[in-house]
Amino acid sequence: MVTISLCMIVKDEADVLRRCLVSIADLMDEIIIVDTGSADRTKEVAGEFTDKIYDYVWQEDFAAARNFAFSKATMEYIYSADADEVVDYFNHRKFAELKQALLPEIEIVQMHYVTPQNYNTTANYRREYRPKLYKRLREFVWIDAVHETVRLDPVVYDSEIEIMHLPRNLHAKRDFKLFRRVFEREGRLSAKLCSMYAKELFVSGQEDDFADAADIFECILNQPDASVDMQKEAVCVLCHKHRAAGDTDRFFALAFRLMPDAVCAELCYEVGCYFKERGDFKEAVLWFDTAAYHTQPAIDVRRGGKLSLLALEECYRSLKEQAQDEEEKQYYQNMEKQCKEEADQWEMPLMAE
Repeated sequence: MVTISLCMIVKDEADVLRRCLVSIADLMDEIIIVDTGSADRTKEVAGEFTDKIYDYVWQEDFAAARNFAFSKATMEYIYSADADEVVDYFNHRKFAELKQALLPEIEIVQMHYVTPQNYNTTANYRREYRPKLYKRLREFVWIDAVHETVRLDPVVYDSEIEIMHLPRNLHAKRDFKLFRRVFEREGRLSAKLCSMYAKELFVSGQEDDFADAADIFECILNQPDASVDMQKEAVCVLCHKHRAAGDTDRFFALAFRLMPDAVCAELCYEVGCYFKERGDFKEAVLWFDTAAYHTQPAIDVRRGGKLSLLALEECYRSLKEQAQDEEEKQYYQNMEKQCKEEADQWEMPLMAE
Protein backbone atom coordinates (compact mmCIF):
# COMPACT_ATOMS: atom_id res chain seq x y z
CA MET A 1 0.00 0.00 0.00
CA VAL A 2 1.32 3.43 -0.96
CA THR A 3 1.62 6.36 1.43
CA ILE A 4 0.07 9.74 0.66
CA SER A 5 0.71 13.32 1.74
CA LEU A 6 -2.28 15.63 1.52
CA CYS A 7 -1.18 19.13 0.49
CA MET A 8 -3.57 22.07 0.66
CA ILE A 9 -3.32 25.83 0.37
CA VAL A 10 -6.05 27.69 2.23
CA LYS A 11 -7.25 31.15 3.18
CA ASP A 12 -10.39 31.93 5.20
CA GLU A 13 -11.82 28.45 4.66
CA ALA A 14 -13.01 27.74 8.21
CA ASP A 15 -16.61 27.05 7.17
CA VAL A 16 -15.72 24.37 4.57
CA LEU A 17 -12.30 23.01 5.58
CA ARG A 18 -13.62 20.57 8.20
CA ARG A 19 -16.10 19.13 5.68
CA CYS A 20 -13.25 18.48 3.25
CA LEU A 21 -10.86 16.98 5.79
CA VAL A 22 -13.46 14.72 7.39
CA SER A 23 -14.09 13.20 3.97
CA ILE A 24 -10.45 12.26 3.25
CA ALA A 25 -8.24 12.61 6.36
CA ASP A 26 -8.26 8.90 7.23
CA LEU A 27 -6.88 8.06 3.76
CA MET A 28 -3.87 10.31 4.26
CA ASP A 29 -0.59 9.43 5.98
CA GLU A 30 0.39 13.08 6.31
CA ILE A 31 -1.63 16.29 6.16
CA ILE A 32 0.07 19.55 5.19
CA ILE A 33 -1.89 22.80 5.37
CA VAL A 34 -0.38 26.00 3.97
CA ASP A 35 -2.24 29.11 5.08
CA THR A 36 -1.85 32.22 2.92
CA GLY A 37 -3.24 34.77 5.36
CA SER A 38 -6.49 33.64 6.97
CA ALA A 39 -8.33 36.04 9.24
CA ASP A 40 -10.85 33.45 10.48
CA ARG A 41 -10.56 30.12 12.32
CA THR A 42 -9.03 28.23 9.38
CA LYS A 43 -5.80 27.31 11.18
CA GLU A 44 -7.73 26.28 14.29
CA VAL A 45 -9.85 23.89 12.23
CA ALA A 46 -6.74 22.56 10.45
CA GLY A 47 -5.17 21.95 13.87
CA GLU A 48 -7.85 19.38 14.63
CA PHE A 49 -6.36 17.18 11.88
CA THR A 50 -2.64 17.98 11.72
CA ASP A 51 0.20 19.87 13.34
CA LYS A 52 1.88 20.47 9.97
CA ILE A 53 0.49 23.95 9.39
CA TYR A 54 2.65 26.52 7.61
CA ASP A 55 2.24 30.22 6.99
CA TYR A 56 3.00 31.45 3.50
CA VAL A 57 3.07 35.06 2.33
CA TRP A 58 0.67 35.25 -0.61
CA GLN A 59 2.39 36.33 -3.84
CA GLU A 60 -0.69 36.32 -6.11
CA ASP A 61 0.62 33.06 -7.55
CA PHE A 62 -1.21 29.80 -6.88
CA ALA A 63 1.57 27.76 -8.47
CA ALA A 64 4.17 29.19 -6.09
CA ALA A 65 1.96 28.43 -3.09
CA ARG A 66 1.33 24.86 -4.24
CA ASN A 67 5.04 24.34 -4.87
CA PHE A 68 5.72 25.44 -1.30
CA ALA A 69 3.11 22.98 0.00
CA PHE A 70 4.52 20.16 -2.12
CA SER A 71 8.03 20.90 -0.80
CA LYS A 72 6.86 19.91 2.70
CA ALA A 73 5.58 16.48 1.65
CA THR A 74 7.49 13.34 2.66
CA MET A 75 5.27 10.44 1.55
CA GLU A 76 5.39 8.48 -1.72
CA TYR A 77 2.45 10.30 -3.30
CA ILE A 78 0.94 13.76 -2.93
CA TYR A 79 -2.80 14.38 -3.05
CA SER A 80 -3.67 17.98 -3.92
CA ALA A 81 -7.04 19.19 -2.65
CA ASP A 82 -8.90 22.46 -2.21
CA ALA A 83 -10.96 23.19 0.89
CA ASP A 84 -14.23 23.27 -1.07
CA GLU A 85 -13.85 19.69 -2.31
CA VAL A 86 -15.63 16.66 -0.85
CA VAL A 87 -15.15 12.92 -1.37
CA ASP A 88 -18.43 11.12 -0.66
CA TYR A 89 -18.84 7.66 0.87
CA PHE A 90 -18.76 5.68 -2.38
CA ASN A 91 -15.77 7.54 -3.82
CA HIS A 92 -14.01 7.29 -0.45
CA ARG A 93 -14.22 3.51 -0.85
CA LYS A 94 -12.83 3.74 -4.38
CA PHE A 95 -9.99 5.94 -3.13
CA ALA A 96 -9.18 3.43 -0.37
CA GLU A 97 -9.11 0.61 -2.92
CA LEU A 98 -6.85 2.66 -5.19
CA LYS A 99 -4.45 3.27 -2.33
CA GLN A 100 -4.22 -0.48 -1.70
CA ALA A 101 -3.69 -1.42 -5.34
CA LEU A 102 -1.81 1.48 -6.94
CA LEU A 103 1.06 0.23 -9.08
CA PRO A 104 4.42 1.87 -8.34
CA GLU A 105 5.03 2.81 -11.99
CA ILE A 106 1.97 5.12 -12.00
CA GLU A 107 3.09 8.72 -11.55
CA ILE A 108 -0.18 10.63 -11.85
CA VAL A 109 -3.74 9.60 -11.04
CA GLN A 110 -6.55 11.60 -12.60
CA MET A 111 -9.96 11.84 -10.97
CA HIS A 112 -13.29 13.15 -12.18
CA TYR A 113 -13.84 16.73 -11.02
CA VAL A 114 -17.55 17.50 -10.68
CA THR A 115 -18.78 21.07 -10.23
CA PRO A 116 -22.47 22.07 -10.00
CA GLN A 117 -23.42 24.07 -13.08
CA ASN A 118 -24.25 27.21 -11.06
CA TYR A 119 -20.65 27.35 -9.86
CA ASN A 120 -18.95 26.31 -13.07
CA THR A 121 -16.84 29.27 -14.19
CA THR A 122 -14.87 27.72 -17.06
CA ALA A 123 -15.74 24.15 -17.95
CA ASN A 124 -17.69 22.93 -20.97
CA TYR A 125 -18.49 19.61 -19.34
CA ARG A 126 -20.37 18.41 -16.27
CA ARG A 127 -17.27 16.60 -15.13
CA GLU A 128 -13.68 16.56 -16.28
CA TYR A 129 -10.54 14.60 -15.54
CA ARG A 130 -8.01 16.44 -13.43
CA PRO A 131 -4.66 15.21 -12.12
CA LYS A 132 -5.09 14.91 -8.35
CA LEU A 133 -2.57 12.35 -7.05
CA TYR A 134 1.13 12.72 -7.89
CA LYS A 135 4.18 10.59 -7.24
CA ARG A 136 6.46 12.76 -5.14
CA LEU A 137 9.79 11.55 -6.54
CA ARG A 138 9.86 10.63 -10.19
CA GLU A 139 11.98 7.70 -11.36
CA PHE A 140 13.60 8.04 -14.76
CA VAL A 141 13.83 4.87 -16.82
CA TRP A 142 15.26 4.01 -20.22
CA ILE A 143 12.91 2.71 -22.92
CA ASP A 144 13.25 1.27 -26.45
CA ALA A 145 15.55 -1.65 -27.20
CA VAL A 146 17.42 0.34 -29.82
CA HIS A 147 17.92 4.10 -30.09
CA GLU A 148 17.05 4.03 -26.42
CA THR A 149 15.82 7.14 -24.66
CA VAL A 150 14.60 8.19 -21.25
CA ARG A 151 10.83 8.13 -20.90
CA LEU A 152 9.73 11.74 -20.35
CA ASP A 153 5.95 11.42 -20.45
CA PRO A 154 4.47 10.54 -17.04
CA VAL A 155 2.55 7.32 -16.54
CA VAL A 156 -1.02 8.50 -15.97
CA TYR A 157 -3.93 6.46 -14.64
CA ASP A 158 -7.51 7.65 -15.22
CA SER A 159 -9.44 6.51 -12.17
CA GLU A 160 -13.22 6.40 -11.65
CA ILE A 161 -13.03 8.43 -8.44
CA GLU A 162 -15.25 11.53 -8.39
CA ILE A 163 -14.33 14.65 -6.43
CA MET A 164 -17.24 16.95 -5.68
CA HIS A 165 -16.31 20.61 -6.01
CA LEU A 166 -18.73 22.62 -3.88
CA PRO A 167 -17.53 26.24 -3.81
CA ARG A 168 -19.20 28.89 -1.69
CA ASN A 169 -19.12 31.47 -4.47
CA LEU A 170 -17.76 32.19 -7.92
CA HIS A 171 -14.07 33.07 -8.27
CA ALA A 172 -14.23 34.70 -11.68
CA LYS A 173 -13.53 38.28 -10.57
CA ARG A 174 -10.49 37.11 -8.60
CA ASP A 175 -9.24 35.14 -11.60
CA PHE A 176 -9.65 38.06 -13.98
CA LYS A 177 -7.40 40.17 -11.76
CA LEU A 178 -4.80 37.40 -11.66
CA PHE A 179 -4.85 36.99 -15.46
CA ARG A 180 -4.11 40.70 -15.80
CA ARG A 181 -1.32 40.61 -13.23
CA VAL A 182 0.34 37.70 -15.03
CA PHE A 183 0.08 39.60 -18.32
CA GLU A 184 1.51 42.79 -16.80
CA ARG A 185 4.36 40.87 -15.19
CA GLU A 186 5.29 38.67 -18.15
CA GLY A 187 4.03 40.68 -21.12
CA ARG A 188 2.07 37.72 -22.47
CA LEU A 189 -0.17 34.81 -21.54
CA SER A 190 0.62 31.18 -22.25
CA ALA A 191 -1.65 29.26 -24.62
CA LYS A 192 -3.23 27.58 -21.60
CA LEU A 193 -3.93 30.83 -19.75
CA CYS A 194 -5.25 32.45 -22.93
CA SER A 195 -7.73 29.59 -23.29
CA MET A 196 -8.73 29.63 -19.62
CA TYR A 197 -9.19 33.43 -19.64
CA ALA A 198 -11.43 33.24 -22.72
CA LYS A 199 -13.48 30.38 -21.26
CA GLU A 200 -13.97 32.17 -17.97
CA LEU A 201 -15.06 35.33 -19.76
CA PHE A 202 -17.64 33.54 -21.87
CA VAL A 203 -18.99 31.41 -19.03
CA SER A 204 -18.80 33.86 -16.12
CA GLY A 205 -17.83 37.32 -17.40
CA GLN A 206 -19.89 40.50 -17.54
CA GLU A 207 -19.60 43.13 -20.25
CA ASP A 208 -17.16 45.18 -18.17
CA ASP A 209 -14.94 42.10 -17.84
CA PHE A 210 -14.80 41.75 -21.63
CA ALA A 211 -13.97 45.45 -21.93
CA ASP A 212 -11.22 45.15 -19.33
CA ALA A 213 -9.73 42.17 -21.17
CA ALA A 214 -9.73 43.75 -24.62
CA ASP A 215 -6.18 45.15 -24.54
CA ILE A 216 -4.79 41.80 -23.47
CA PHE A 217 -6.53 39.91 -26.26
CA GLU A 218 -5.51 42.55 -28.81
CA CYS A 219 -1.91 41.81 -27.84
CA ILE A 220 -2.50 38.07 -28.07
CA LEU A 221 -4.06 38.45 -31.52
CA ASN A 222 -1.00 40.33 -32.75
CA GLN A 223 1.62 38.06 -31.17
CA PRO A 224 3.82 36.74 -34.00
CA ASP A 225 3.89 33.30 -32.40
CA ALA A 226 0.21 33.11 -31.45
CA SER A 227 -1.28 29.78 -32.51
CA VAL A 228 -4.47 29.58 -34.59
CA ASP A 229 -6.37 28.55 -31.46
CA MET A 230 -5.08 31.58 -29.55
CA GLN A 231 -6.01 33.88 -32.41
CA LYS A 232 -9.47 32.33 -32.60
CA GLU A 233 -10.01 32.81 -28.86
CA ALA A 234 -8.81 36.42 -29.08
CA VAL A 235 -11.09 37.18 -32.01
CA CYS A 236 -14.11 35.70 -30.19
CA VAL A 237 -13.47 37.78 -27.08
CA LEU A 238 -12.88 40.98 -29.05
CA CYS A 239 -15.91 40.45 -31.28
CA HIS A 240 -18.14 40.08 -28.26
CA LYS A 241 -16.66 43.23 -26.74
CA HIS A 242 -17.04 45.32 -29.91
CA ARG A 243 -20.58 44.10 -30.61
CA ALA A 244 -21.63 45.03 -27.06
CA ALA A 245 -19.95 48.43 -27.47
CA GLY A 246 -21.69 49.07 -30.81
CA ASP A 247 -18.41 49.32 -32.75
CA THR A 248 -19.78 47.75 -35.93
CA ASP A 249 -16.76 48.37 -38.16
CA ARG A 250 -14.30 46.77 -35.76
CA PHE A 251 -16.75 43.96 -35.01
CA PHE A 252 -17.08 42.86 -38.63
CA ALA A 253 -13.41 43.40 -39.42
CA LEU A 254 -12.56 40.93 -36.67
CA ALA A 255 -15.49 38.54 -37.19
CA PHE A 256 -14.39 37.72 -40.72
CA ARG A 257 -10.66 37.91 -40.08
CA LEU A 258 -10.23 34.17 -39.62
CA MET A 259 -13.14 32.94 -41.75
CA PRO A 260 -13.66 30.51 -43.34
CA ASP A 261 -10.65 28.52 -42.14
CA ALA A 262 -11.22 29.11 -38.43
CA VAL A 263 -14.98 29.58 -38.23
CA CYS A 264 -16.48 28.53 -34.89
CA ALA A 265 -19.84 28.54 -33.13
CA GLU A 266 -18.95 31.56 -31.00
CA LEU A 267 -18.29 33.81 -34.00
CA CYS A 268 -21.47 32.67 -35.76
CA TYR A 269 -23.41 33.28 -32.56
CA GLU A 270 -22.02 36.82 -32.25
CA VAL A 271 -22.92 37.64 -35.87
CA GLY A 272 -26.39 36.19 -35.27
CA CYS A 273 -26.80 38.41 -32.21
CA TYR A 274 -25.79 41.44 -34.26
CA PHE A 275 -28.55 40.86 -36.84
CA LYS A 276 -31.14 39.86 -34.21
CA GLU A 277 -30.54 43.09 -32.29
CA ARG A 278 -31.25 45.01 -35.52
CA GLY A 279 -34.45 43.12 -36.24
CA ASP A 280 -33.07 41.23 -39.25
CA PHE A 281 -34.36 37.90 -38.02
CA LYS A 282 -33.98 35.98 -41.29
CA GLU A 283 -30.28 36.79 -41.48
CA ALA A 284 -29.90 36.05 -37.77
CA VAL A 285 -31.48 32.63 -38.25
CA LEU A 286 -28.82 31.69 -40.81
CA TRP A 287 -26.03 32.47 -38.34
CA PHE A 288 -27.63 30.89 -35.28
CA ASP A 289 -28.45 27.79 -37.33
CA THR A 290 -24.81 27.58 -38.39
CA ALA A 291 -23.69 27.99 -34.78
CA ALA A 292 -26.06 25.28 -33.52
CA TYR A 293 -25.77 22.68 -36.26
CA HIS A 294 -22.82 23.28 -38.58
CA THR A 295 -19.83 24.45 -36.54
CA GLN A 296 -18.01 23.47 -33.37
CA PRO A 297 -17.49 25.73 -30.36
CA ALA A 298 -13.94 26.85 -29.62
CA ILE A 299 -14.56 28.26 -26.13
CA ASP A 300 -18.11 27.87 -24.82
CA VAL A 301 -20.10 24.77 -25.71
CA ARG A 302 -23.39 26.54 -24.91
CA ARG A 303 -22.97 28.88 -27.87
CA GLY A 304 -22.89 25.83 -30.10
CA GLY A 305 -25.92 24.43 -28.28
CA LYS A 306 -28.51 25.85 -25.92
CA LEU A 307 -27.83 29.56 -26.38
CA SER A 308 -28.04 29.32 -30.17
CA LEU A 309 -31.19 27.20 -29.96
CA LEU A 310 -32.84 29.74 -27.65
CA ALA A 311 -31.85 32.53 -30.03
CA LEU A 312 -33.33 30.59 -32.95
CA GLU A 313 -36.55 30.09 -31.00
CA GLU A 314 -36.77 33.84 -30.40
CA CYS A 315 -36.08 34.67 -34.04
CA TYR A 316 -38.69 32.21 -35.33
CA ARG A 317 -41.23 33.65 -32.89
CA SER A 318 -40.58 37.13 -34.23
CA LEU A 319 -40.79 35.93 -37.83
CA LYS A 320 -44.06 34.16 -37.04
CA GLU A 321 -45.51 37.39 -35.67
CA GLN A 322 -44.40 39.29 -38.79
CA ALA A 323 -45.65 36.67 -41.28
CA GLN A 324 -48.63 37.63 -43.50
CA ASP A 325 -49.15 34.22 -45.08
CA GLU A 326 -50.72 31.44 -42.95
CA GLU A 327 -48.49 28.75 -44.43
CA GLU A 328 -45.41 30.83 -43.67
CA LYS A 329 -46.69 31.54 -40.16
CA GLN A 330 -47.24 27.81 -39.54
CA TYR A 331 -43.71 27.05 -40.74
CA TYR A 332 -42.18 29.54 -38.32
CA GLN A 333 -44.37 28.24 -35.50
CA ASN A 334 -43.19 24.68 -36.14
CA MET A 335 -39.56 25.78 -36.20
CA GLU A 336 -40.05 27.78 -32.99
CA LYS A 337 -41.50 24.71 -31.28
CA GLN A 338 -38.70 22.47 -32.56
CA CYS A 339 -35.98 24.81 -31.28
CA LYS A 340 -37.69 25.17 -27.91
CA GLU A 341 -37.88 21.40 -27.51
CA GLU A 342 -34.23 20.99 -28.45
CA ALA A 343 -33.18 23.77 -26.07
CA ASP A 344 -35.20 22.23 -23.23
CA GLN A 345 -33.56 18.85 -23.82
CA TRP A 346 -30.04 20.21 -24.24
CA GLU A 347 -27.57 19.30 -21.52
CA MET A 348 -23.97 20.17 -20.90
CA PRO A 349 -21.87 17.26 -22.25
CA LEU A 350 -20.95 14.84 -19.49
CA MET A 351 -17.22 14.93 -20.22
CA ALA A 352 -14.72 15.46 -23.00
CA GLU A 353 -14.32 12.58 -25.44
